[in-house]
Amino acid sequence: MTELIPLAACILIAFGIGSNDTSNALGICIGCGVIRLQKALLLFGCFVLLGIMIQGQRVMETVGKDLLEVNVPIMSTALSISALLIIVSNWKRLPLSTHQVIIGSLIGAGVSSGAEVSYRALIEIVISWVVSPLAAFATALAIYKAMEMTISRLALFPLEKVLRILLLLSGILISYNTGANELATIVGPVIHAGMIARTPASLAGSLFVFLGAVLLSKRVIETIGKGITTLDPYSGFAAQFGAGVCVLFFTSLGMPISTTYCIIGGISGVGMSKGIKTVRMGLVRKIIANWFLAPTLAFLGSALIMRLIS
Repeated sequence: MTELIPLAACILIAFGIGSNDTSNALGICIGCGVIRLQKALLLFGCFVLLGIMIQGQRVMETVGKDLLEVNVPIMSTALSISALLIIVSNWKRLPLSTHQVIIGSLIGAGVSSGAEVSYRALIEIVISWVVSPLAAFATALAIYKAMEMTISRLALFPLEKVLRILLLLSGILISYNTGANELATIVGPVIHAGMIARTPASLAGSLFVFLGAVLLSKRVIETIGKGITTLDPYSGFAAQFGAGVCVLFFTSLGMPISTTYCIIGGISGVGMSKGIKTVRMGLVRKIIANWFLAPTLAFLGSALIMRLIS
């Protein structure tokens, strides 16, 4: 019976990914008026499934095997705390890194229970968390500057049409990364603990991501797509494609990094290119504070609960 707890928590987190991470993939497209919400949700669900089926294995191994040896009590505690934090964050309209709360919760439960933790793997993951949004910031800024010197010379109508197509393609890339990285982080522990096979876990996870997107994604989409800085298809593509390339690169290395913070880094980079006054720094500071607070709360909560039940 206790084995149902981590499976139920995985379902809740997958649901939370859909509600929170649809904004990463297509929030900019929706904010720029490139695609309607209903079509965006369907596109998102399809490419999440493709991502986890094609390229999810390496991240699954990092989280489910390389970081620490998971068992049912550790997974039950860590994934339950993660699910709670993700749901609360979405309710508060704050973008949250699923990876951070899951990794923080797993380490907290593992340390408290005396499990062997690979601190080398943990350090590599944390470094990737720091580097990836900064890389997305720089990449998006470079793309924006390059576009200013090249395709901006096109006539207005052809330029707008090309940019809308490119923006949609970058949203598809982020959707793919959500499956290959975000969802893989969730199901990796239960797969490598032998509780469920990879294919049914990937299919079920993708389904619940889609349901979360349909039912709860609209609130966070408003924050990402319109809250940090004003975006048009021109700047939106630079921000999103820069983030997408960075996430895909780290996914190929097996690093569970945050699509959320790469997107925020990309948007901030584009905003800075227009001048710091165009960036709502108050919101950016709030998101950065959440970057530190979320894994800390996840670690402490899981460690405390694990100590109590053991």
